[in-house]
Amino acid sequence: MLLTWFLLVAVMITAYVVLDGFDLGAGVLHLFLAKTDEERRLVIRTIGPIWDGNEVWLLAGGGTLYFAFPLLYASAFGGFYLPLMIVLWLLILRGIGIELRMHLNSTVWRGFFDGCFGVASLLLTIFFGAALGNVIRGVPLQPDGYFFLPLWTNWRTGPEPGILDWYTVIAGVVALVALTLHGSYYVALKTNGEVNRRARRVSALLWPALVAVTVISLAATLYIRPDLMANYRRLPILYLIPAAVAGALFNMWRAARKSSERSAFLSSCAYLAFMLVGAAAAEYPNLLRSTTDPALNITVYNAHSGEYSLSVGLIWWGLGMALALGYFVFVYRTFRGKVILPSHGEGY
Repeated sequence: MLLTWFLLVAVMITAYVVLDGFDLGAGVLHLFLAKTDEERRLVIRTIGPIWDGNEVWLLAGGGTLYFAFPLLYASAFGGFYLPLMIVLWLLILRGIGIELRMHLNSTVWRGFFDGCFGVASLLLTIFFGAALGNVIRGVPLQPDGYFFLPLWTNWRTGPEPGILDWYTVIAGVVALVALTLHGSYYVALKTNGEVNRRARRVSALLWPALVAVTVISLAATLYIRPDLMANYRRLPILYLIPAAVAGALFNMWRAARKSSERSAFLSSCAYLAFMLVGAAAAEYPNLLRSTTDPALNITVYNAHSGEYSLSVGLIWWGLGMALALGYFVFVYRTFRGKVILPSHGEGY
C-alpha cells in the first residue's frame, strides 16, 4: 500500500511537469518567437484552452501528498515556506499576464502583461527545477521533522545548505532548458507559418544544450549523492530508465530531422517522465533526505497516514482521477490540431 501511494504521488508530479511543462515553455518563448501582437496571441492561443487545467495536477499532487504522507507535507511546506510564497506569486502573475492582456486595449499594458507572463513562466521553471534539486540533495531536518532553509548561504552543498546552491542551480538550469525545449516542440506542433519555423529553429538550438546539461546534472547528482545508486544496484532492471532517457533524447533529434512534430513532442514528454521516474526510483523509500543525519530521513514508513485511511482513500482517489482524465481527454480532443491567428476582439 505504501509503495502504491508513493507511485501515485510520483505519477501526479510527473503529470504536472509533462502537461504544465509545455505551457510554461511556451510562456518562456512567446516574447521571442512572436514578433507582433497577432503572433503573441497565436502562441498564447496554443495553450489558452488548457493551461489552467494543466495546473490542476499541481493542486491534485499537493492534495495527494497531504492525504498520503502528512508528515512530509507539513515538513516540506514549513521548511520551503519562502520559495513556496515566491512560486505562489509567480503563478498569480502568470495567470494575470495571460488573462488580462486581452482586456485592455493598450499597447503599453499588453506589453506589460506579456512581460509578466514570460518572466513568471521563466522563473517558475527554474524554481521547480531547484525544488527537485533540494529534494535530491537533502535538507537539514531536525529530530522533530522540521527544517528551515534561507534562500542561499555560501552556495555550497553541505549540512546547512540554502535553497539555492551550485547543485540546485544546475537543477534549475536543466528544468529551464528542458521545459523551454518542451514548449518549443508544442508550439511547433500547434502552429504553421513563421512561428512554426522559429519554434523549430529554437528546438534545434536547445536540443544539444539539453543533452549537455542532462549529463552535467547526472554527474553532479552522483557526486553529491553516490548512495542514490543503491536501488539501481539492487534492481538492475532499473537501468532501463536512464536508457529510456537516452532513447528519448535521441528520438527528439531524429524526429526533428524528419520534421515529425508530434514524435518530437512525445519524445520530450517521455524524456521528462523518465527523468522524474528515475529520480523517484533512486529515492525510494525516502521522501525527503536529511543532510545532517540519515536517521532523520522522512520515508514512506514514518510519514504515512493510517492503513485504513490509505485503503479507503484509494477508492476515492480512483474516482476523482477517472473524472479528471475524462475531462482532459475531452478538452484535448476538442482543441486538437493547429491553431490559427484570431480575429481582433476574439478571445486569446
